[in-house]
Amino acid sequence: MLFDNLTEIKSAGFFGFEEIQSLMNNNCTNVPERKGIYFVLTDELNPEFLSQSVGGHFKGKNPTVSVPDLQSKWVEKTLVVYIGQAGGGASDATLKKRLRQFMKFGQGQPVGHWGGRLIWQLKNNRKLKICWKTLITEDPREVEKNLIQQFENHYYKKPFANIAG
Repeated sequence: MLFDNLTEIKSAGFFGFEEIQSLMNNNCTNVPERKGIYFVLTDELNPEFLSQSVGGHFKGKNPTVSVPDLQSKWVEKTLVVYIGQAGGGASDATLKKRLRQFMKFGQGQPVGHWGGRLIWQLKNNRKLKICWKTLITEDPREVEKNLIQQFENHYYKKPFANIAG
């Protein structure tokens, strides 16, 4: 998959492409209640980083990372800044449930969506877009791992906000 090409991402079966602000406003009403994978996308070449995260302090942990660390994790020439999944392994989470958690975390609520927390230190985080792909037979966790590996093989780094993977 080409992670720098919107047409390629769409042809791989991804839908949505909604701004985070819109998903926050509508409580992810257009997101399917099915398991699957999702991408957080940007079109910024030179992002601005916030010195403090707007993300929630889950279990009292501050999600803030230093700006130099953020700069070192940034990946150039890609649209994809995070790859996530819902419903992998023994989880019964749906894309809608997982993305609602992600939105709440980004609004400063202490909810369990620690993965992808670096997104909330991008100055334009509300303008980023999210697309998703439902999965019927495949395990979302395995698909996510495979996509992260493909990304890493191409860019020699994980996507910006994928710390584990």
